[in-house]
Amino acid sequence: MNDIYDFEAETLDGKKVTLDAYRGKVVLIVNTASKCGFTPQYEGLEKIYEQYKDDGLVILGFPCNQFANQEPGGKESIEQTCRVNYGVTFPVFSKIDVNGKSAHPLYQYLKKEKPGFPGRRIKWNFTKFLVDRNGKPVKRFAPYFKPEKLGEYIEPLLNNR
Repeated sequence: MNDIYDFEAETLDGKKVTLDAYRGKVVLIVNTASKCGFTPQYEGLEKIYEQYKDDGLVILGFPCNQFANQEPGGKESIEQTCRVNYGVTFPVFSKIDVNGKSAHPLYQYLKKEKPGFPGRRIKWNFTKFLVDRNGKPVKRFAPYFKPEKLGEYIEPLLNNR
């Protein structure tokens, strides 16, 4: 795999979507959780999305329950947290694994392209991957990196057509 466009994922509504649907966009991919200390980052992610979506940014949320059982619920629970509690309008997908043998192929690819420190594992919820308009991962951000600070990394990619 040379870019993210060959991967598919299942939406929260259970529909298969190929990431080719986001071709030409700057994409921020985030593993999320509803009961995490970083969950309030949904608010910052939504602000960034609102600020840049008309310029070509899309944020893709991938709920994950691999870290201290912080995403234990199903579709309804995830929707309650994302849509109702935080007003999220960016696409959110069905729950996936990001580490181990059952890790989603997209995350296997992202970790290979942008390994963390130390090693390739995702350390916690709200790890972020920034992908350019050609579908290539360009930067990985730790969970504690605040969404409000992403603009300086996103803007150059939006302006690079």
